Amino acid sequence: MPSRLCFLLPLLLLSGCNIVAPAQPDSARFFVLAAPKPPSDGTAGAGKLHLGLKSVKVADYLKQPMITVRSHANEVDFVDNARWAEPLEAGIGRILLASLSTAPAVASVISAPFPFDSERDYDVSVSILQCEGSTGGSRPAAHFEASVVISTAGPDPKVVVHHLFVAPPGDWDGSNYGRLAGLLSDDVAALGKDIAAALPPPAP
Repeated sequence: MPSRLCFLLPLLLLSGCNIVAPAQPDSARFFVLAAPKPPSDGTAGAGKLHLGLKSVKVADYLKQPMITVRSHANEVDFVDNARWAEPLEAGIGRILLASLSTAPAVASVISAPFPFDSERDYDVSVSILQCEGSTGGSRPAAHFEASVVISTAGPDPKVVVHHLFVAPPGDWDGSNYGRLAGLLSDDVAALGKDIAAALPPPAP
């Protein structure tokens, strides 16, 4: 009996190996938000305001590597084969820095953590409420919404601007995620222009 078991054991192990499905290649595609091109007229950095991008926070449900698509008012899907190539906060912060630095009124923009001796007129905090596609409703679209707080810099900051930015829905076919990433990139760049337009003049 022991000899028979010794003979059968390799066969059982071999047959067990044969039922394991072969590994499937990862079909995921990775997307990034694209920063706007700097102006060629020499206006970038020609202003007087020095800004700090204090924080960029996204809603918890957007803290996923997968691109988010809202299928119904209170239901979202995470698209496993369409993913962000970087954390969404990092991508949005990168584009905001680029967009704000091209504003005519802005001389410089730095992101937190700020150097101890940095001189800033205002700090900007951004909370991303929506940054996604949708397939519900009358037609698929891109949706972007953010809350903006602009405050004075220094040890005793005071809020000078607090408003909501809502980008117009962008036409999307519901499946082209490169197109969706492009639309959301444009929305973040537009947010940067909106922030620049809301900046108060520098203190005398």
